[in-house]
Amino acid sequence: MPKAKRSDNWGFPRWGSYESSRETQQVKICDRHGCDEPGNCPAPKSPNSPERWYFCQTHAAEYNRGWDYFEGLDKEERKKREADEQRDANAYQEAAHYSWMGSGDGSRSRDEMTALEIFDLTPDVEFESVKKAWRSMAKEYHPDVNPGDAEAAKKFQAAQAAFDVLRIAEERRVWKPV
Repeated sequence: MPKAKRSDNWGFPRWGSYESSRETQQVKICDRHGCDEPGNCPAPKSPNSPERWYFCQTHAAEYNRGWDYFEGLDKEERKKREADEQRDANAYQEAAHYSWMGSGDGSRSRDEMTALEIFDLTPDVEFESVKKAWRSMAKEYHPDVNPGDAEAAKKFQAAQAAFDVLRIAEERRVWKPV
């Protein structure tokens, strides 16, 4: 082993054992045309493909906003793939009760979003507004108010199911001391 020189360890002999070197480090440049930033954010080129683009953080965010995992699939294939992905991703459901995020920031499930569409509400709505929307739909479409109207009965059942979904989600989201 060659004798360590001051230029190798800058006067700190313990640095020599960490195998530091003076060679240049390879830095991958962002794959976006014209960008000179380091490309340290991998992004898939296509679904279920090992090939990746490497973007800077700005271009990775832009790419992710426009990414459609189900692009090129027909409606039946989309449903099948979505069901497979949901089945395989049940680990998230186990951690859902921690509720790290509040409403309106992407923490609502697909069922909650569908329920909000029934009430024609936005994702960041407060639960009091959900109650008001449910009460107004219940008054309008209740079977006692519309006897024999099958369409009104369907709308009432949909509103009731949507309210149940949102009520359970709100109970999970809001921690109440015992």
